[in-house]
Amino acid sequence: MPDIVVIGGGIVGAAAAYRLARSGVQVTLVDRNDPGQATAAGAGIIAPGTSLRPLPAFYPIAARAMAFYPELLAQLAEDGETETGYEVVGSLFVASDEQEAARLDEVQRLMEERRDQGMPGIGEVRRLDGREARELFPALADLPGALHVPGSARLDGRLMRDALLRAAEKRGATVLRGDARPVRDGERVTGVEVDGRRIAADAVIIAGGAWSNTLGEAIGLRIPVAPQRGQILHLDLPETDTSRWPIITGFHSHYMLTFPTSRVVAGATREDGSGYDYRMTAGGVHEALSEALRLAPGLAPATLREVRIGLRPASPDHLPILGAAPGLANVYLATGHGPSGLQLGAYSGTVVADLARGEAVDIDLSPFALERFA
Repeated sequence: MPDIVVIGGGIVGAAAAYRLARSGVQVTLVDRNDPGQATAAGAGIIAPGTSLRPLPAFYPIAARAMAFYPELLAQLAEDGETETGYEVVGSLFVASDEQEAARLDEVQRLMEERRDQGMPGIGEVRRLDGREARELFPALADLPGALHVPGSARLDGRLMRDALLRAAEKRGATVLRGDARPVRDGERVTGVEVDGRRIAADAVIIAGGAWSNTLGEAIGLRIPVAPQRGQILHLDLPETDTSRWPIITGFHSHYMLTFPTSRVVAGATREDGSGYDYRMTAGGVHEALSEALRLAPGLAPATLREVRIGLRPASPDHLPILGAAPGLANVYLATGHGPSGLQLGAYSGTVVADLARGEAVDIDLSPFALERFA
């Protein structure tokens, strides 16, 4: 079996390493553990059928990614990993004013069409009034309406990443902390240098998140990924069990979701041009908190417990970059997921792992090829 090195230890790289280890491949994952890793900051909404903004190419891979999660959870359970932070709690797609409420019927038809065409994670969509919405998420304002989507799931990025890494190690993977630099010789990468140590490789997977561009530069490959900063607020509601509250989304890019037992997560900013500036800013906190309190004034007594900062790997067209690297015989890319990393990342990493070990994959990756930016 080949020796494969995965560079990057977020959800994408961790999923790739786990797939390879389960397949009997000798795999080494190297992660620098940079501050701002998107997975470490992320609170995931696994509900692609409720999205309105992505390009059409997003939906087929998103459907595969959501359908893959139950399979992945079963595999992790086989390896003794059940604390993944994944749970189906449903979601509310809310209207904040009468103008938005007038569009809910159209959105409901779209969701139902996607469900009928095979998009998982939707279920029976119901129109709710403000009182019914507050029964599910008591902190909400008296909104004019909402759609309840029972199949939506939430994900704690840190827990899923850690479960994948532990399971990969149980299957024989090696996980290293260090600064990895791929080494090119002609049309191949022969290995990776990690803090002065050389690791030979038959194939290399670049899953370096927002730092993938610098890994590409080391081997003469332009990977157009730039960091997009997201600031995500973690609130605690005293003496309130929020663990079964649904996810809140809508006609805006902000969201709210909860984790046991009294945590409410409100996010997130999308700060293009931030560079690698790993800072909490007054403007970012104000934006996320103002939007949360606008929709859910019942959160006003909450304690602001933490602000997490993630540097999302954003591509120019907001779609991931997946597949074989052009001009290199043994380099594979899995990066550029932007704000969809927790939705797509476990499946993306798995698919690219299969490519790296010479297996056929059951999805057309041409919309995500690096060559589209040539």
